[in-house]
Amino acid sequence: MIRRIVLLSTLACSASGFTAPASPLSPHRSTRIAAFDNDQFEAVQSFDPLNLAEDESLSPSNDNNGRVAAVASAALATALSSPLSASAAGPDWGIFEGRTGSLLHPAMMACMALFSISTALLGFDWRRQRTIGDEISALKKTMPNLNGAKSVGEALAAAEGAEEVDADYIASLRRVLPVQSQIDELTKERKELASAGPRDKHFNQGSLLLFIGIAFAIEGPLNTYARAGKLFPGPHLYAGAGLVVLWALAASMVPAMQKGSDTARTVHIGANLTGIGLFVWQVTTGIPILFKVIEFTKWP
Repeated sequence: MIRRIVLLSTLACSASGFTAPASPLSPHRSTRIAAFDNDQFEAVQSFDPLNLAEDESLSPSNDNNGRVAAVASAALATALSSPLSASAAGPDWGIFEGRTGSLLHPAMMACMALFSISTALLGFDWRRQRTIGDEISALKKTMPNLNGAKSVGEALAAAEGAEEVDADYIASLRRVLPVQSQIDELTKERKELASAGPRDKHFNQGSLLLFIGIAFAIEGPLNTYARAGKLFPGPHLYAGAGLVVLWALAASMVPAMQKGSDTARTVHIGANLTGIGLFVWQVTTGIPILFKVIEFTKWP
């Protein structure tokens, strides 16, 4: 199409440049023979051998050139007025622009929303496993000296069976029996969390979420452009772009988190929680789009 436009514009501009030379046998004489009257010479017109004084609009060659230029200009205008075939919806994308490819984005994003919640829960389990030791240590500081016993129960049994019974010491041990129960429960919880391995699961799911989520966040607009030839900016598109940025921000905090930075952990958790909120909100904005996709697409 572009080659045709260039060719037609060249013809239109160059058509008026080819002018047929004036014929020497043209009936329009540039000079007139002088009239002799009573031996007096009178020149009727000035000397004009190139017909410069003649009206160029009366020349047949100029008329033909004008017609050629008019035809070329009309063809050029028609070509320019016709839409170019540069639209993205022009090529046949097959199943990618059909209903199957169009529903791939909402289906995968719904799964990614649930996957995000699961990954967040694993992250909180790992955080719980990592910080539960501080709680246990704080509780142990409130307990009296156990005299080498591993638990309050053992210390109490030893104190009560001693030859010299210390009533105050026994009373203090009995007061911390609930604290010992809390320590036992926290220790058991820590062992269960450690056996479940939330740290590695959280890291693996987070990496998979980052890859699949970004891939299908890009696939959605590409599919829309393939079907409609344009994008439709709005809250759903903007929230999706913001979600990708939050994922990248959360992932960028991992190296600092591994070095023990609490600030990086706070930013990581905040970015992921905000991303989950955007994800849930996107469900409400994506449902009307889903209905339009079903309405204007066909299988496959």
